Amino acid sequence: MVEALRLYGWMLLGLVVLMTVVWWIQKRTRNAGWVDVAWSASLGGLAVWHALAAHGGAPARWLVALLGAGWSLRLAWHLARRVAGEPEDGRYHAMREYWGPKAQRGLFWFFQAQTVVALLFSVPFQAAADNPAPGFNAWMLAGVLVWVVAIGGEALADRQLRRFRADPGNRGRTCRSGLWGWSRHPNYFFEWVHWFAYVLVGVGSPLWWLTWIGPLAMLLFLYRVTGIPYTEQQALRSRGDDYRRYQREVSAFFPLPPHKETP
Repeated sequence: MVEALRLYGWMLLGLVVLMTVVWWIQKRTRNAGWVDVAWSASLGGLAVWHALAAHGGAPARWLVALLGAGWSLRLAWHLARRVAGEPEDGRYHAMREYWGPKAQRGLFWFFQAQTVVALLFSVPFQAAADNPAPGFNAWMLAGVLVWVVAIGGEALADRQLRRFRADPGNRGRTCRSGLWGWSRHPNYFFEWVHWFAYVLVGVGSPLWWLTWIGPLAMLLFLYRVTGIPYTEQQALRSRGDDYRRYQREVSAFFPLPPHKETP
């Protein structure tokens, strides 16, 4: 217990420093979207840290480090390109307007709150890395396959949206290309699927039940906290009736055949 508290204490300290630096960066750039980049990148670092500190077998520890870092780097790089090349996301602009003169103080504490969320989502890494299995097994193979499908689907959704946004003729319109015609948030869906990789890698761990924090907490955050609600509020502000029709025709999360409205 003392070892675990020490581990999480150092992690928390590192995250607080990171988010303070990122808050200073957004203060200079007027773009709070950098917090998403930092959060994504930090989880990769936490995955490696947990893998090094865990007491499980080598296969589970290596997989947690590789899968966690690989997912984190891809997502952080994608977000960094978007944040650097576009104006501040409307969600953060709305926060600034809501807080008014106290916006910087509000953003500082919002950034620091991300440290707690990052620690929460790092728990599945620890639980999976404590799997004592001495060799690579079928559960681990299944975890790798789930990871490949999830990262591939998320990358495909991001690429389809990026291509749509690159066309000036699509300004004010909603992307329905590829996966976006089956789910309003395919990137979120595959992000959620990704967390099942650690559930499978961790089968046999004495802390296996903690691996379920990943998919369960992510589903809660996406549906009720920072994901779909805020994203769709911004979409309605910017695209109005076009997005309302999209909401009626396309599944919010799970990919399903679209329901086309009759004119």
